[in-house]
Amino acid sequence: MSILSEDSSVISKTKDLCAQIVAEPRFKELQGRVERFLDDDAARLQYQSVHERGEELHHKQHAGVELGAAEIREFEAARDALFKNEIARGFLEAQRELESIQQTIGKYIGMTLELGRVPEAEDFAEAEDGCCGGNGGCGCH
Repeated sequence: MSILSEDSSVISKTKDLCAQIVAEPRFKELQGRVERFLDDDAARLQYQSVHERGEELHHKQHAGVELGAAEIREFEAARDALFKNEIARGFLEAQRELESIQQTIGKYIGMTLELGRVPEAEDFAEAEDGCCGGNGGCGCH
């Protein structure tokens, strides 16, 4: 039987983990923030506008075009207004926390596959302090 077959113990435990995540009150709260944002057309449009404008400015800057002070101020004002929008801010915070959960679980699984055992806190510390002092300069993190 494959380690990834639907009836394997690994998939069973993975489903248990997923069920535990979904049952967590904090997850339900984060999910509620995302749903609230998705249901609010004004917040979504505001977010989309700021995101698109930020990408546009990034591309201009990356292409060597010097950004004008006025367009920078306009973007910063729009971004500040977005962060003042409780629904959009809640969405951004929820999105950040959900991504952190996903990254942390991914680190545990990756380290398990690398070490061949369940990682300890020291393993993560050693990995961060490894070949490049934890700064990611060598591409190992």
